[in-house]
Amino acid sequence: MLGMDRNWMYGKRDFYFLKRLDEFISHDVSHQKQHGDEEHLICPCSICNNRKKVSCAKELRDHLVMKGFKPDYHVWIWHGEKEYDMQGTSNALNQGNKFDNVDEFEMHGLDFNDIPINVDNDNDDSHDKDNNVEGDNIDRMMDDLERDFIECPEIFQRLIDDSKKPLYPGCSKFTRLSAVLKLYTLKAANGWSYKNYSDLDECPRRKAARYKIKAGDKKKRSPIKTLWYLAIIPRFIRFFANLKDAEYMMWHHEERNKDGKLRHVADAPQWRTIDRTFPDFGGEPRNLRPELCTDGINPFGTLSTQHSSWAVMLIIYNLPPWLTTKSKYILLTLLLSGPKQPGSDIDVYLAPIIEDLKLLWNVGVRVFDVASGSHFQMPAILYCTINDFPAYGNLSGYRLKTDKGCPVCGDDTESE
Repeated sequence: MLGMDRNWMYGKRDFYFLKRLDEFISHDVSHQKQHGDEEHLICPCSICNNRKKVSCAKELRDHLVMKGFKPDYHVWIWHGEKEYDMQGTSNALNQGNKFDNVDEFEMHGLDFNDIPINVDNDNDDSHDKDNNVEGDNIDRMMDDLERDFIECPEIFQRLIDDSKKPLYPGCSKFTRLSAVLKLYTLKAANGWSYKNYSDLDECPRRKAARYKIKAGDKKKRSPIKTLWYLAIIPRFIRFFANLKDAEYMMWHHEERNKDGKLRHVADAPQWRTIDRTFPDFGGEPRNLRPELCTDGINPFGTLSTQHSSWAVMLIIYNLPPWLTTKSKYILLTLLLSGPKQPGSDIDVYLAPIIEDLKLLWNVGVRVFDVASGSHFQMPAILYCTINDFPAYGNLSGYRLKTDKGCPVCGDDTESE
């Protein structure tokens, strides 16, 4: 399309460059008209990087003249090009053509001593074609999705991680994301229903049953234990979407009486220790410091042991003390329901909330604060846990039913 030679894209921006650029834009506009979207043109400049759209051909031309093309954009996959003679392009690029301007060359992040421009060899016969096509499609999909997740970078980051993480340890053919896409493609292409997907009836390692199956009726079955997880990140974001709640989140910093007396959790030495240890975290008062608490309950009001329900909740210590333990601000995050309590295996059920808390601490989430009218990157730290002694043993893994059951006293525990 429009000739094999693409050296003009990264050469001197002279009359020849402008002529070829106009040809490129004309073709792009024609291509977009065929798809009914000529008013939104994908911009391949070095800044937009094929991830943003411009409203007209003139704006596209201005971007490319001022900023140049994104590096190594030799196959115009976002502008209507489907097939391309990569071997011909490789030969043309390796004929010794150089940039006429060193500054322009370095602007694209290339080494001035590297005369040839690297070309992807995904079409090499020595590679597995199916794997290459699949990998290319995932890369293109991730580029396309990034535009839709500008306001939710943590979700996009999860997709990025899943696109790189093997489906299982040692798997080289599929990632977690590509495996799901492969199954979904097969499902859509062949009209599969959910019945085509088999479900394990027991744990592959411990052979424990997964379902309660009534005698003589294998079709009717219910899980032995069920976990409900109410995602915490969207609810954290909503705190700052409400003006009053957003102001409450700053109360500990702006309105608390700081006379050295212990009136609020923020007056505690632990709060100050966190601020000193992690100054970047402590420097933003809107960063969250939740407490985790859990215990088992009997929802039926009897002493029967036929059913157990465990609740895992978060309490936000940024709030004023008269709101901290109000039901409106206590976040129920996990509810574990089953015939027996989780015991020391509670860590298995805590995995979803632990994953979100790690994401909040390591990366944070982009949040719009309606009180200040601006965005900020909000991390969170698990400030502490509060629970009774048996629940403490389950959460920490500490053995309580011994002669050294006190985790504080340790070897000095007094027992009879």
